Amino acid sequence: MSKGRVIVAMSGGVDSSVAAALLHDEGYEVIGITMKTWGFMEVGGAPKHESGCCSLDAIFDAKNVATALGFPHYTVDFTKAFEDAVIDNFVDEYLHGRTPNPCVICNRKIKWEELLKKADALDAEFVSTGHYANVEFNPQTMRYCLKNSSDRGKDQTYALWGLTQESLKRTIFPLGVYNKSEVRSLAEKFRLKTASKPDSQEICFVADNNYERFLREKAPEVVNNIGKGDIILNGKKIGEHRGIPFYTVGQRKGLGIALGKPVYVTKIDYNNNTIEIGEKEDLMQKNLVAEEVNYVSSEGLRPGSTVICKIRYSDKGSLAEVVSAGKDSFELKFNETKSAITPGQSAVIYDEQGYVLAGGIIKKGF
Repeated sequence: MSKGRVIVAMSGGVDSSVAAALLHDEGYEVIGITMKTWGFMEVGGAPKHESGCCSLDAIFDAKNVATALGFPHYTVDFTKAFEDAVIDNFVDEYLHGRTPNPCVICNRKIKWEELLKKADALDAEFVSTGHYANVEFNPQTMRYCLKNSSDRGKDQTYALWGLTQESLKRTIFPLGVYNKSEVRSLAEKFRLKTASKPDSQEICFVADNNYERFLREKAPEVVNNIGKGDIILNGKKIGEHRGIPFYTVGQRKGLGIALGKPVYVTKIDYNNNTIEIGEKEDLMQKNLVAEEVNYVSSEGLRPGSTVICKIRYSDKGSLAEVVSAGKDSFELKFNETKSAITPGQSAVIYDEQGYVLAGGIIKKGF
């Protein structure tokens, strides 16, 4: 007897392939969906051989897995929704001197909201992906909770904080209890074509990892209107920058400034079109304010409580005190200084058990 119909988002990689195989093996009625969200002709930077998600190779790999395991697979065009929700936000954030994490927007707006619409159209109760994360229901709080995965090195909850209760209610994460080596072994066991396929590293729609090229091609008129501006050190102009979209807080290379010692971008001032630089210690801050908050495993945060906060994907997390918290924003004070608290990135709050309590977009560090 089927455990229910589930839509599995299949990128053509090993993780989503194994997620689909596990659910199929467990008795779910699996339907594989590959989301076509962009094309190299639209975003530029195409390598000699197109690979990665949304490429023909990725679509064929996903279809091959579905055919081998015996469940249907479809490719669905989400390019318009992806352009509006993810790429436009990515460009706008950089143009305003912030450094976005497009995976956060994509997960909420595309991989869940749009995929759930497709699930409804196909009478599917659940959606699933190959993310390393866990979802649980807490009967005491009556909330669906997001918890980090068994493989802390691959844990992807940082980019999933935007998921709503409705999304989590219908989500299955088959890989949350496995580590990466186990997933590779499972792929071999299921004899999947993607078993030895390497992981993707860069932002999917900037395949050449050249953000400046991408921004100049996507918004040339706006970029040209921003133009050059002053680079400031200790209140004095010491050079010119190429345009604020091409810099990020914490950046050291590519500043075009030679001072005989390492210097870093410490602040980007969009209103005055200036870049402030300083030494490494000038990047150290203890407080942050985040906005556009989503409460996940908890209904709110209690001022004065101690939490763990990550300010970037690679961050291991640090203890912090909740200074204030409201419906749409929160302020934290870290126990120890943090380097390069970057506007536009996500501040994701965990408890000591690894549950994601809340997340938000960093407005400022101080």
